[in-house]
Amino acid sequence: MYNLSDYFYHLPDNLIAQQPMKKRDHSRLLRLGRKSGQVEHHFFHEVADLLRPEDILVVNNTQVIPARLFGTKESGGKAEVFLLEYFENSGDKQFKNNCVIKCLIRASKHTRPGNIIYFDESLSATVVNAENGFYHLRFSCAGNFNDTLHRVGKMPTPPYIRRDQKSEDFCDDHTSYQTVYASRKGAVAAPTAGLHFTETLLDNIRNKGIKIVPITLHVGYGTFVPVRVSDIRKHKIHSERFDISERTAEIINDGIRQKRRIVAVGTTCVRTLEYVLKKNGQIVPGSDACDLFIYPGYLFKVVDALITNFHLPESTLIMLVSAFAGRENILAAYENAIVNNYRFYSYGDAMFID
Repeated sequence: MYNLSDYFYHLPDNLIAQQPMKKRDHSRLLRLGRKSGQVEHHFFHEVADLLRPEDILVVNNTQVIPARLFGTKESGGKAEVFLLEYFENSGDKQFKNNCVIKCLIRASKHTRPGNIIYFDESLSATVVNAENGFYHLRFSCAGNFNDTLHRVGKMPTPPYIRRDQKSEDFCDDHTSYQTVYASRKGAVAAPTAGLHFTETLLDNIRNKGIKIVPITLHVGYGTFVPVRVSDIRKHKIHSERFDISERTAEIINDGIRQKRRIVAVGTTCVRTLEYVLKKNGQIVPGSDACDLFIYPGYLFKVVDALITNFHLPESTLIMLVSAFAGRENILAAYENAIVNNYRFYSYGDAMFID
């Protein structure tokens, strides 16, 4: 269970979702018995019926930034910049000419310190330094950076999403690649399990008596980085910033004491909650960086049920859900989903594991 190849499965290309459902909560939902391995087929809007009135639903309210910028160097060559960091005060006046951000750059020719990249008439960046494939850029913005970034930047959808112009008619990634409860800017990838919720569905869940509490984990570029070692125990997972409020910590701790189910929406919530409890013995409020790598053999102490999407083969995410429900159960459920033409990955269908 520690070999990378243990987490491989074959997925036909036509099952990789290229755009979201027109109605978020009309995606399909595969329910998997965590211990039994039993599978049921539902639609996502039925998840309210699968939750219990005493449940506590934990969501990740991070907001994806338009992290991909396309510009032109002084030489005339094209350059694509991918922001790896984001600062919540980036809309402040102090930002102008004084904010250095870690980035990736893709260009036809090598980019050197001192090079300037122009994105439009109000936004440019100067390369400060380059090290190990990463760059630090000093951005200069004539107006509000947040507004300019939203206007100029593109949403950082994963590389397996490839569309022609015609298929983008109803899909605006600025809204569809964002949860309806996103409120804290900072992610460069969406917490995709949350994309299925609508305001109406959330109201239905609350009306059932279920408490919905937010945490923030800013999904980083490392979520796209593949595992490159054959023994997964040697993999070093990326670190991501998170924040938990006093109110959220209080509700979750009370829920644990009262033996209520803690239902995590997405692997980001799982990693954050398990990391905090493992480090502190309870859920404590505050900010930190999570680098917990969960794979089979891990004993879960907080999360009792999980809402999640279908994940890439040999990824840390499929290892996490395998730890939660058993590798054999997960691979069998994935095969069942493939046979039944479920849609996979970021804009795809979902699972409820309980």
